[in-house]
Amino acid sequence: MATKGSGRYGRDVLAGDWRRPRKGAVREIPLSRDLVVEDADESFCGAVVSWDKAAVTLEDRGGRRRVFDLGPAAFLVDGEPVTLVRPAAAPGGPLRSASGSIAVTGARARTARESRIYVEGAHDAELVEKVWGHDLRVEGVAVEFLEGVDDLPAVVAEFSPGPGRRLGVLVDHLVPGSKESRIADRVRGGDVLVVGHPFVDVWQAVRPSAVGITAWPEVPRGLPWKEGVVDALGWRMETGEAWRRILGSVRGYGDLEPSLLGRVEELIDFVTGPHPPQH
Repeated sequence: MATKGSGRYGRDVLAGDWRRPRKGAVREIPLSRDLVVEDADESFCGAVVSWDKAAVTLEDRGGRRRVFDLGPAAFLVDGEPVTLVRPAAAPGGPLRSASGSIAVTGARARTARESRIYVEGAHDAELVEKVWGHDLRVEGVAVEFLEGVDDLPAVVAEFSPGPGRRLGVLVDHLVPGSKESRIADRVRGGDVLVVGHPFVDVWQAVRPSAVGITAWPEVPRGLPWKEGVVDALGWRMETGEAWRRILGSVRGYGDLEPSLLGRVEELIDFVTGPHPPQH
């Protein structure tokens, strides 16, 4: 047994991240779909299905998906620590934005129009920005968020919509007979378009398969919805972290439900088009 102060066994070789090579010795591998990797903690192994600037989504053989942060030596390939990096843009063919439109390269953001799009909350705004941000900057459309649909009549009155100053609004849970639908009916007009999706929260507008779950859980009425979802899924995290995980799994329009896609496209067309739609 080593005595106190002995240099032979004095250091715990299991302390710290002993598996990772020294700085500069880690191989970088470009991300590509179907690349099979394991996270450095050896808790999940799967194929790459999507990625963004900060995270990568892996899918295992059972179809389960998990999102991991990109970082130095954060993954293993054949037991070797590697750093996954985003690939260089492939030449040839038009570049596509996350919304599926042809990306306009080298263009400056257009001066903001007087027209606006409002969404209900910060998560809605972040999702719209991630998928349609390029399109909105090209068109010069600003997106702002409400603190709740109850404030919508006051917001519309303060905005003072009119010719050349249109207001488009995206509302959560816009279904017949709901409080949201009654408020929307009060403010709709020639220069105000209110549309919505049927989901309780914009989280549900992300396809479950993109997040790595089979379906969004049902939350009993009267319980906080986001907290209920996190608990039902067994995620040990706060709702803010859960949202970052969900948002990180979205690469583009294919990861969203059509009932949201169509409504956002309708709003963009409304605030940028020459004439309001006829009802």
